[in-house]
Amino acid sequence: MQPDDRVIAQLDELIQEFSGLRKRSQYDDISDLPKDEVVRFVTRARAAIHRVAGKPSVYVDQCEEIMKHGGLYSSYLARQLVGVLDSLRADVSLGYLRSQRELLHGELFADFLEMAQHLLDEGYKDAAAVIAGSALEAHLRHLCQKANIPIEIKSGGGATPKKADRLNADLASGKVYLKLDQKNVTAWLDLRNKAAHGLYDHYSAGQVALLISGVRDFITRNPA
Repeated sequence: MQPDDRVIAQLDELIQEFSGLRKRSQYDDISDLPKDEVVRFVTRARAAIHRVAGKPSVYVDQCEEIMKHGGLYSSYLARQLVGVLDSLRADVSLGYLRSQRELLHGELFADFLEMAQHLLDEGYKDAAAVIAGSALEAHLRHLCQKANIPIEIKSGGGATPKKADRLNADLASGKVYLKLDQKNVTAWLDLRNKAAHGLYDHYSAGQVALLISGVRDFITRNPA
């Protein structure tokens, strides 16, 4: 199942859940149903809109506008939010949302890599390595979110963010990108870690230049 298919499946599940509420209700506004059931749907719908659309987006803006004006009327909120879910599903299925989100992410990471290149050109190879490596790790997290791969490890009552190497392994196992990309990412993360831990004589400016160009190509080929 492709990432967009997983997103559509999540949205369909919520839309079907609301349809089930409507069928069980005697009224179109579902006002006779137990409030806790309707609130549960509202909570899940709001979370899905934020998770799928993200900020900035018209979907999240509309969702929050509904929440602000809906007050405590959970049945009103549910009926309005399902309309946002329907619109969001339609745009995801047509690829519109992915294009917008990937463009925003691509521009953000391009800025970081340009900063890294500028620092390298000025002779600051170590700072350049840290910034380029941090941009790579952030991109790995976005790729995981796009592919619905967890970015945290839950244990007990809390959650710990996965390390970049684990994200890399999970993405390769999920066939988000090839094993060759996984090996390259491992090497880039290793260079970043050396820079972050002060092992400045363990790599050269030329290797940092390859890191920046490699990460730029990787992000272009694997948009998030």
